[in-house]
Amino acid sequence: MAGGESRGSQLLPVLAQLVRFLRQLEGPDNPSSVALSVLRRLSDDGPARVTELARLTRASQPGMTQLVGRMEKAALVRRVPDPNDGRGVLVEVTGEGAALVSRTLTHYATTLDRLFEHLEPADRDAIVHALPALERLAQAGQKESAG
Repeated sequence: MAGGESRGSQLLPVLAQLVRFLRQLEGPDNPSSVALSVLRRLSDDGPARVTELARLTRASQPGMTQLVGRMEKAALVRRVPDPNDGRGVLVEVTGEGAALVSRTLTHYATTLDRLFEHLEPADRDAIVHALPALERLAQAGQKESAG
């Protein structure tokens, strides 16, 4: 390893730089990273309580309540009764919210594809070959945070 740095300390600045770059793509037509995270979670896993969304995104419950309210006004989510608890309310993604997730992720992927064109073929191949290992690393993180 370069300069005796740990693997994590080598990977962290690269990931942080990529995340900052993607966040710069946020604008009036793209949701914030937290909103996108909530919409993706709802699209992938189905309706959830505000408390669960706050926990998953590490947001405060009042902050998540405000975000859900803004997304509801924008017709990206809607509140529905919890079928398992008559007193409870769930948040679910709307068709427009799912479409926004799809458009945003397509925009991000297209932007990254354009950046790949600036790399040498060997670098592109190295990144693509590393993707399965990076996916396993992300899955290990999910398991660790869930346990």
